[in-house]
Amino acid sequence: MRLTLLWQAHTNLPNIIYDMNREMIGMPAGSMSRLAKQRWIVSSLASLAMGGALSAATPAMAETVVLRDFTLIDGTGHAPLAHQALVMTNGRITWVGSAAAVKVPAGATVEKLAGKYLLPGLIDSHVHLGLVDGITQDLKYQTPQSINAQLATYAAYGITSVQALGTEKDFVFSMQAAQKAGRPDRARIFTVGQGVVFKGSYGGVPGLDQKVSTPAEARRMVDAQAAKGADMIKLWVDDEFGSLPDRMPASISSAVIDEAHRDHKKAVAHIFYRDNLEELMREGINGFAHTVRDQPMSRQDIATMKAKGVWQMAATLSREASFTYATLPFLNDPFFSRGVTPQVLSELGSAQRAQKLRSSPTFPKYPQVLRLAMQNFAAEAKAGVSYGMGTDSGPSARFPGYFAHWEMELMVKAGITPMQAIVAATSSNARFIGAKDIGTVAPGKWGDLLVLDANPLTDIRNTRKISAVFIAGKPVRTIWQTCAGRPADACGRQP
Repeated sequence: MRLTLLWQAHTNLPNIIYDMNREMIGMPAGSMSRLAKQRWIVSSLASLAMGGALSAATPAMAETVVLRDFTLIDGTGHAPLAHQALVMTNGRITWVGSAAAVKVPAGATVEKLAGKYLLPGLIDSHVHLGLVDGITQDLKYQTPQSINAQLATYAAYGITSVQALGTEKDFVFSMQAAQKAGRPDRARIFTVGQGVVFKGSYGGVPGLDQKVSTPAEARRMVDAQAAKGADMIKLWVDDEFGSLPDRMPASISSAVIDEAHRDHKKAVAHIFYRDNLEELMREGINGFAHTVRDQPMSRQDIATMKAKGVWQMAATLSREASFTYATLPFLNDPFFSRGVTPQVLSELGSAQRAQKLRSSPTFPKYPQVLRLAMQNFAAEAKAGVSYGMGTDSGPSARFPGYFAHWEMELMVKAGITPMQAIVAATSSNARFIGAKDIGTVAPGKWGDLLVLDANPLTDIRNTRKISAVFIAGKPVRTIWQTCAGRPADACGRQP
């Protein structure tokens, strides 16, 4: 899709200012000499720098974009609607309806999307930001620059918002605040700050002060994250296949959950074992960041989740699937390879890495872990448990953006429909996160949009056929316009 007029607005500002001023005073085209025009442009740019490009008496011109003639999949589960249009003003949707009824505001940029499918931007409810350089993981790599680079990658894949779950330094709150104060040009951040880890147990990352030993320490940590602005509170209850001596005990987890609720925050838990799911539900947990993966869930477990409104906020099927491969199966898929450097591709495909993974004592366990994760997720969905879409992307070899599309494919393979997967990744995730102005295509929402060349309801893999991505009403670079670590023309054409 060519968004010519929008890109001209970025690259041709001096001439735009000239034309705007000429039209405002009624001056005919061609009435200025080239030298006079240049002086006019310089004067206008100087006025702009001083805050006076258009005088205080002149109202600021709204930025209006009209998209039309697409098929709408609005994120609510409503049946798709053909021949639709929408209007975005200053980044927010102001009107949605039939293309035959749209009234194009004067001066609006119009883009015709005949044959395209328009969805809300996708939301990944479980990520970790800035932890790697290539596939080498270390907290030292977590900087605002590395996180911004990842957020741009998420956006390129149509993931326009992410929920970071517990391994981010405090500057992530400032990054989130800056996004909220303006109009971001990459994926939006929601964050829990630092999640709570029981000392000696599984969770967190080296270098962050996340470990607690007593209920009092746990409560203080929850209060600290809430005071910083955490969107919810995260805790880990796991022992990494029994390789660690302890899991977080109920005295700690119950204190975390209770204090989160006192601070008016939801509490979400990393779990692996069914017995921890049952205990945490007794304690009042709001959601799980993974499915149960040690055994099948009972009907009573699932009935309790539904009755208490406990969410399966992320099944992380793509995480479990990735661990079943010594060599990942998609290295030659351009939808993946465009987003990583040749060095990363080489490391992922090396025989040494494959041998190291095969020799790990946990490697043979993951096929069964994946089967149980898919089985339990399918049972929850069939019973009516609320669920979202999340990947646990961000640690080594779990790739931002690509894994969300793989996750949706695996969710459908587990037994839900493509429409249900899309709703999980849009309005359902927005509802659990508490984000009221994203997740659906409706007036008042931000213009965070994904435009596809093919119908994802007939094949969920069509979410990969990305035509355009908008964040806050502006187009951003897509994965098909990306060629990481190589010249722009080195990746070939989009298939």
